[in-house]
Amino acid sequence: MGRRPRGHFPGALYHVIARGNQRQAIFRSDPDRRRYLNLLNQYRTRYGFFLYAYVLMSNHVHLLLEVGETPRAKAMQGLQQSYGLYFNHKYQLVGHLFQGRYKDTLCDRDAYLLEWVRYLHLNPVRSKDRRYPRQLRVE
Repeated sequence: MGRRPRGHFPGALYHVIARGNQRQAIFRSDPDRRRYLNLLNQYRTRYGFFLYAYVLMSNHVHLLLEVGETPRAKAMQGLQQSYGLYFNHKYQLVGHLFQGRYKDTLCDRDAYLLEWVRYLHLNPVRSKDRRYPRQLRVE
């Protein structure tokens, strides 16, 4: 039985989570994070979504995005596939980097946008990982 297609609502706000397969690290270094951010920017430009906030943890990613006319599934598939190919090539690995499909939640922008941004940005603090938060420059 195939997967049900995800709903698409142009202008909708989504909280997207992509986790590493078996909770493995998906970022091993700052250059890995920069690559992901560069790819994220490329797909944002190509598919016309607005990115309100993001958090790159060692084994998962949080994105808060508003979709345009193109379904988020198209952008996320390309982003995760491109980054997975880069990661596997760099570290001489094979197989899936990400754990299944990304998870997403439709959000109420008007009532909760600031709460979602706060939630994402406090995620590293709650994890008690002293390496976060930090800033990276996208090239």
